[in-house]
Order: sequence, then C-alpha cells, then structure tokens
Amino acid sequence: MRSRYALGALGLAMTAWGGLLLVRQPEPWRIALWLAGAVVVHDGFVAPLVMAIAALTAAVGLRPRGAARTALIVAGSLTAIALPPLLRPGGVANTTVLPLDYPRNWLLTMAAIVALTVLYTGTRAALRRAGRGH
Repeated sequence: MRSRYALGALGLAMTAWGGLLLVRQPEPWRIALWLAGAVVVHDGFVAPLVMAIAALTAAVGLRPRGAARTALIVAGSLTAIALPPLLRPGGVANTTVLPLDYPRNWLLTMAAIVALTVLYTGTRAALRRAGRGH
C-alpha cells in the first residue's frame, strides 16, 4: 500500500512540474491547446476504435487478452500521433520539415507491434504448455 501512495505522490509531483514548465513557456496556450487536442483525439478516435475492435472480435468469438489489448492501445496511440504527417497533402515546400517516409515508417512500426505481440503471446503459451507437461 505504501508503494501505491509513493507512486501517487510521484505522479502528482510530476504533474505539478509539468504544469510549471507549461506556464513558463512563451505561449503556453499553444501547448495546452495541443494537449487538449490529444485528449479529444484519444477520447473521440482511439478509445472508440479500440472498443469497436473489441466488440467485433467478441462478436466472432474471440476474446483479446492483455497483450492484444495493449497492442491495440499502443497502435492506436501511435497512429494518433502520426496522423499529421500521414495526412499531409502532397509534398512540402521545405523538405527538411518532414524529411522521412512517414507512411512506410508507420507501417513498419505497426508490423513490429504485431510481431512483438505474436511473439510474446506465443512464448507465454509455449511456457504454459511446458509447465503443464511436468
């Protein structure tokens, strides 16, 4: 129970520090607006999408467990962060502003999330089977 209070106190301290850093910025309203937008994207896009996928998988008889849920949340969060460069119209006038191949990198990241989730889930299943054999 003490560790829970310690983590809570650490979280409050970090929140206060972040608030202090925010108000020290030249235009804190821009950062606050971006953070509010992140909340709107999460609550209006990521969370409903994850719930819809969970409902669809339940409808076909699948029950995603912790690793699959975690993968969906991570993939959704990364997608929300990557949306601006992914949806940018055409090329940019200054190629140093967005110099990377963002769609390719997003796909590679999604593939890595899937691969790591499958590897983790498969390893856990194999270890469970090996434990039952003894």
